[in-house]
Amino acid sequence: MVLFRCCLVVFFAQLVAGYFFDFSRWWGWIPLGLAVVLPIVLNRRPASPGTPPAVEVDPPVTGRWSALNSPADKVPSHGTRVYGQAYAIDITAEPEGRARPGFGWWPVVRRNRDFPAFGAPLLAVADATVVRAVDRNRDHLSRNSFPALLYLLVEGMFREMGGPGQVVGNHVVIDLGEGTYAMYAHLQRGSLAVREGDRVRAGQLLARCGNSGNSTEPHVHFQLMDNPDLDVAHGVPFSWRGVGVPGNGEVFSVDEPAMP
Repeated sequence: MVLFRCCLVVFFAQLVAGYFFDFSRWWGWIPLGLAVVLPIVLNRRPASPGTPPAVEVDPPVTGRWSALNSPADKVPSHGTRVYGQAYAIDITAEPEGRARPGFGWWPVVRRNRDFPAFGAPLLAVADATVVRAVDRNRDHLSRNSFPALLYLLVEGMFREMGGPGQVVGNHVVIDLGEGTYAMYAHLQRGSLAVREGDRVRAGQLLARCGNSGNSTEPHVHFQLMDNPDLDVAHGVPFSWRGVGVPGNGEVFSVDEPAMP
């Protein structure tokens, strides 16, 4: 993925330089071609030998939610294995009495507070240690329309050049032990309730759902992986206690944890 980002940077650098210097722009198609081929090769690679069975953890949210891009329907769930996403899942809030704005032509963008997931608390799925906690990225307007989706595709290329941190936006990674890490992505800016090095208990507040990074609307991106470094991580299957792995479009509910 580092080579992939370098290829994109070289392509755009040559594209810009071609307007100021006299040289053949055909050379720029070489790094662009590599940038296209590399993800295909990475996505076709088999899963790492000895892939463990699903790791059972608590759900990262409470309330009523629906699943998108679920590994229950296909693997890799997001169409790619890079950044440890092979078994990742997206979920968005679907509370009773409040409809989530649909995808369409208009309005082109919406404010984040129009979506019920925005600001929802995200909880530790197990006793763990925080190894990464970032919340400096802004929460942008939604991209849940056809015109905005086209913009997102172009925006995504530039985010890729910035590295995985620009793709996942604000995020938390916690070490569950035994070589398994959980990541929560697209967090709300300024919502972190923990810092790197903190020891957390299952059910403890980590942050809140936002719309940072490469995201169409406020939602939770959750995944387990075998390394906290997204450039080298492989995905690990998960199962949520009492829920399992919800399929695409499946609505599920999680009760509030009982107070001690």
